[in-house]
Amino acid sequence: MNRFGRFRRQMLGGGLAAVALAALTGAASAQADKVKVGVFPISSSLPYFVAIEKGYFKEANIEPETIKLMGGPPNVAALMTNQIEVSAVLVTLEGLNADVKKPGVAMYIAMHSQTPVYKMEQFVIRTELADKVKSLKDFKGLKLMSAPGPANLNTAKGILAKNGLKDGDYTIDQLDMGQHVNAMKAGTFDGGYTLEPGATIMQKLGVAKTLEAGVISKYILGDEKADAFAAGCAFSTDFIEKRPDVAKRFAGAWAKAVDYIKKNPEDARKYLAKNTMTPDDLVDSVPMLGYTMVKDFTPAQVGYLQKFADFGTEIGVVPEKIDVKKFIKSF
Repeated sequence: MNRFGRFRRQMLGGGLAAVALAALTGAASAQADKVKVGVFPISSSLPYFVAIEKGYFKEANIEPETIKLMGGPPNVAALMTNQIEVSAVLVTLEGLNADVKKPGVAMYIAMHSQTPVYKMEQFVIRTELADKVKSLKDFKGLKLMSAPGPANLNTAKGILAKNGLKDGDYTIDQLDMGQHVNAMKAGTFDGGYTLEPGATIMQKLGVAKTLEAGVISKYILGDEKADAFAAGCAFSTDFIEKRPDVAKRFAGAWAKAVDYIKKNPEDARKYLAKNTMTPDDLVDSVPMLGYTMVKDFTPAQVGYLQKFADFGTEIGVVPEKIDVKKFIKSF
């Protein structure tokens, strides 16, 4: 082979190598950013699953890793130890409690409003007792259950106190959400403070009835129409500061999901099936929440959140009074 032939061969080989290297570099740059997300699989986690199913995370080049965590305390612990970067559903008072202990560990980017229309936390009563128990005052002497976690338990007790019931007038025990329906079926408790979809399942089975919903709005915020932001989607400060672009894209995907739910609520409901504890036959009847991005909060809504946080301090869940504006993050 002459010198020209050897030179041509070397150039071709080098060109192919360069093409291969460019392809590998392009593949690496296109690789999705992984984000560890703690998920409590109740109906309020709907935006997370909508963002997955509608491809909003994929569009943002994000690959969420779902880590199932049942309730507020496990989500808080995982955020504090950096085992997750995002909590899809973090109980507000428990998140703010964590923020006092480790400032900025839970920065809320979106929240879930509940009212008598947007139902989540609510008091239920066993069907057999429904004729005798007409109001929360009638819980006196009964055996009650509560959604797990100090925020849920103490909120329930605080609401009962505003209805004239003090410690000793009733008993109340925390119970894992997955056991609420069966506990009511078995008659283990007379009633309790439960979440969706548990309350709807109980009514469907005929084992319990909702005595009152929207209780945080009515008894704590003093206005049935007030937005009770009892939970929301929270990022860790480490995630925001160390991966700001990824955090921004994740928040953008979440915002798209919230917008989709608002514009297409009936279609969005179908994503409750298989993803949450909502049975397929109840997907169309489980109450929806008022999903809201923090960036869209009105001054009144910030005020509602502050009043709820102050209540958390009154009942001892949030150790000291805080300014909630320090722990909400707009993207």
